[in-house]
Amino acid sequence: LMWHGGGLTGVTYESTPDGREGWLNLFVRKGWDVYNSDAVERGRSGFAPPDVWNSEPNFLTKANPFERFRIGQGLGSWNADPAKMKVNVGSQFPVEAYDNFTKQIVPRWTNTDDAIIAAYTALVDKVCPCVLLFHSQAGGFGFTVAQARPDKIKAIVAVEPAVAGDKAQAGRLKNIPTLVVYGDYIPLDSRWPKMRQIGVDYAEAIRAAGGSADVVNLPDVGIKGNSHMLMMDKNNAQVSDLIQKWLTDKGLVE
Repeated sequence: LMWHGGGLTGVTYESTPDGREGWLNLFVRKGWDVYNSDAVERGRSGFAPPDVWNSEPNFLTKANPFERFRIGQGLGSWNADPAKMKVNVGSQFPVEAYDNFTKQIVPRWTNTDDAIIAAYTALVDKVCPCVLLFHSQAGGFGFTVAQARPDKIKAIVAVEPAVAGDKAQAGRLKNIPTLVVYGDYIPLDSRWPKMRQIGVDYAEAIRAAGGSADVVNLPDVGIKGNSHMLMMDKNNAQVSDLIQKWLTDKGLVE
């Protein structure tokens, strides 16, 4: 199961902004049955009228992902003139197709977490046992659902989770191999060191409970230049191979 991050949809995994194959196809080609979905109130799950959620949605500006997803060099790095964009040195994100990426952005609400978790739990009940792969905001959803249904989850792959589960409940994942993956430029960013620490601390809580949780910083293993959108970067196949090797090493390929 592939779950997308905040302000995005399952299109995250379908293809890259510059037209290469996304992780959905890269996993299918290796023999995986892949389920890709849009969270409640996102994309193909429908745009609810205001009286359903009783709050206003959040909209990302065009500059926001460029500056927050470590594509550019932080606040003020985006410019409508591509020649004036301040891209991280050595970035693997296909900046020439950034406009295509921004067309994937959708509004999202901040009060729909319970509905999203309920829907994802129902999905797990319907199609699992399975491997759960999630990105960014979906860290909070993925770890929470796994804590509620540990018997349904064969492994967890957390791709730059911005949120984690309840550390007091991390022991419920002690029998679920867990991989947490981070890209590049984190030390240069104002937000991501703290966000990364959330995932590292949660992985430590799993290990403290007797479980297996591996944290991989891609630059440390020679894979460099990755933004927050690892599945879209020009080396997305290399990152996919790393994840699939980890799954194979854990005995999850039949």
